[in-house]
Amino acid sequence: MAILTDIHCHGGGGHAFGDTVEGTLAALAAHRATGTQEIVASLVSLPLDQMRAQVGVLREVMSLDPSLIGIHLEGPFLAPARKGAHDPAALAVPTADMVEQTLEITDGTLRQITIAPELPGALEAIEAYAKAGVTVAVGHTEADAALAREAFDAGARLITHAFNAMRGIVAREVGPAGAALADDRVFIEVVADGIHVDPQLIAALFRATPGRVVLVTDAMAAAASGDGDYRLGSLDVEVRGGKAVLAGTDTIAGSTLTLTRAIEVCVGAGVDQADARAAATTVARAALGLD
Repeated sequence: MAILTDIHCHGGGGHAFGDTVEGTLAALAAHRATGTQEIVASLVSLPLDQMRAQVGVLREVMSLDPSLIGIHLEGPFLAPARKGAHDPAALAVPTADMVEQTLEITDGTLRQITIAPELPGALEAIEAYAKAGVTVAVGHTEADAALAREAFDAGARLITHAFNAMRGIVAREVGPAGAALADDRVFIEVVADGIHVDPQLIAALFRATPGRVVLVTDAMAAAASGDGDYRLGSLDVEVRGGKAVLAGTDTIAGSTLTLTRAIEVCVGAGVDQADARAAATTVARAALGLD
């Protein structure tokens, strides 16, 4: 039976990945209780010393719980104008030294990294990470379609939460997601919670890119938990009615989604159940080169 695999998830059950060993184990257990069998733990943008500490926690948990299969660095190489729920003080430019340090800190546990390709040195960084066996995702970016294509040619193979924190598809400029539609090398993450992306657009994406849609949760601590006040990295998050936003704003701050619910949303929008399930299992693993 195919394994439900979430390649973009920040936590659940009231806990954020990487804060503590006990909390990370509890978050994994909370998602496992909903059906998710494997998770790549996503970390928001952090200064290198904090990244090292959180990676240390995740490395210990990987030795205790095989359902944690690696790390996704969603930052710090993001565009300030598209930072979303990331601390602007933690953003950085992907210099060769920063690339080397992040690879050293993660030491073989890094499965995915999100990069805005317009940053200085980004295309060279994409190539370096790809050569190191890391799946590079284009996201949190102001890049147009032409630059996204350059990123794909440099080795990027994924779009981080399509249609969010990036340019949209309009008549004469299709943005990163539009560029990915036309490139069979590229997989496309979708947060199918009915909040991040209209379900009918999700259904259209499945029709346009068969075998390349990856369902992810982008879940934060409130997933498999409940409404309330939480933290995402260094930022305060309010969860009301299952919607997570930065405190006092309308900025979406992850989700409270589970993979089983994401499949239900897709099927409800008209996606074939086998295709929806594949997007959370075999296609998700293929996006990271796991199969």
